[in-house]
Amino acid sequence: MIPLLFTLITLPYAPDALEPVISRETIEFHYGKHLQAYVDNLNKLIAGTEYEKLPLEKIVTDSQGAIFNNAGQILNHNLYFTQFSPVNAENHTPKGAILDAINRDFGSFDSFQAEFEQKGISLFGSGWVWLAADKEGKLVITQESNAGNPVTKGLRPLLTMDVWEHAYYIDYRNRRAAHLHALWQIINWEEINRRYIQ
Repeated sequence: MIPLLFTLITLPYAPDALEPVISRETIEFHYGKHLQAYVDNLNKLIAGTEYEKLPLEKIVTDSQGAIFNNAGQILNHNLYFTQFSPVNAENHTPKGAILDAINRDFGSFDSFQAEFEQKGISLFGSGWVWLAADKEGKLVITQESNAGNPVTKGLRPLLTMDVWEHAYYIDYRNRRAAHLHALWQIINWEEINRRYIQ
């Protein structure tokens, strides 16, 4: 079997399409430099190891240390960057199965949004806040430090917000709460619903 070589994902929008929520400069650094570094590092780390023929998610669930950190950050960022759409898109309102599940498991979308933001604000240090589903489709919000991903807990990741400072410092400085609140304007709920019903 030929070893897998991981590559930088292609963004489904132009680098400036998320402005003013996420600036072109942030995309250039966060996607173009940080994510590229994780990709480059992982390819070097897994060369000649048991992981070089495994898909990304399997590497995340089976590895530790530097391999886990880089693989986890690639998986996390791939899900993060592909969950957005331009500010003027028409898919920023949750509908369908995902909205039904949010209402069932959190009482309302407003309650879910408030809890999600609070979990992001209160996560100490660097990491991620996730909306994930268990095997029965029940939704949960998890806080994951550093490169953590809910797949390591047997959950299916649906939506995430990155609370590493490099995700928002150019645009928001240290105002993590403002960054998290603004991201709802660019969430592509059609993509989140697709992840939920797949």
